[in-house]
Amino acid sequence: MARERPKRGTLPPAHETIEKLEKSVTDGNFYGAQQMYKSISSRYASAERHNEALDILQSGASVQLKHGQVTCGAELAVLFVETLTKGQFPCNKDTLDRVRTIYRQFPQIPVPQQLGVDDDMQKLSEALGAAKIRVEGCSSFLKAAIKWSAEFGGPRNGCPELHDMLAEYICSESPDLDIAKASIYFVRGNNPAKFASELVNFIEKCYPGEDDLAIVRAVLLYLSLGNMRDANYIMDEVRKQLESKDLELPDSDLIQFIKYLLRTLERDALPLFRVLRQKYQSSLDRESSFKELLDKIAERFYGVRRRSPLQGMFGDIFQMMGGADAA
Repeated sequence: MARERPKRGTLPPAHETIEKLEKSVTDGNFYGAQQMYKSISSRYASAERHNEALDILQSGASVQLKHGQVTCGAELAVLFVETLTKGQFPCNKDTLDRVRTIYRQFPQIPVPQQLGVDDDMQKLSEALGAAKIRVEGCSSFLKAAIKWSAEFGGPRNGCPELHDMLAEYICSESPDLDIAKASIYFVRGNNPAKFASELVNFIEKCYPGEDDLAIVRAVLLYLSLGNMRDANYIMDEVRKQLESKDLELPDSDLIQFIKYLLRTLERDALPLFRVLRQKYQSSLDRESSFKELLDKIAERFYGVRRRSPLQGMFGDIFQMMGGADAA
């Protein structure tokens, strides 16, 4: 007996759509399949059949990524997260498993770090361009997932595991590692040991003067979140890993400052905190973000309220006006 065909205007079971579209991708019709994944999943979502829309988008993202179609796969991955949001799916083990499954399909391809005499410059250029596309695509997906997790049951800053995924992908795939960007995600994750290893890898390759900035930035980021435990851990672990390679922590005023700062924050010592900032101001000025991070630390540890830029500007104006009146 022949199977009854769905009535016009009704949606077939999702698995039938998935099978057809996967075959289309396997046959090399990447663009055509992409348009169908987007339009059909949208119809399921509009019909409030969000679970089936998720199945289609997860399958589409995975199969496109398996076939090296990173731009297509990343687009469907972002749509997957948008559907989680529209369907108000909670951040729990099941949904995180689905996000993790898509993440693992993003290609991880080592990027050449050095050129040999006979290297093909064209191939190298293409490899660097492809790496940039991979990082941008995966970042868009995981940033969307972090935002969703924060809104639907995860921690206020988003699920730590998602932060770790993004930080590690940036480190493994970026042709020119932005350790500052990776640090922002690592400190919101749950893997300070991995973060320490990545810092040491960076220190071994970076330009002079970037090593102490990377370490101090990591510590200040942890402290700005009120995380003394991992701030101390990252200093100790980086030092230990460097010593295992017969290297040492950079000998700089910034490193000296951060050692003093960690001891100071263990006590109720706001005056000493202010003295430290003033004494090491010229070194702290090497990176503009340090001022804001230290203001956050003062607020978290000593209750010092931060002034917004507008408050500071208007305060100066009123002070000038008051001075003029007094004259």
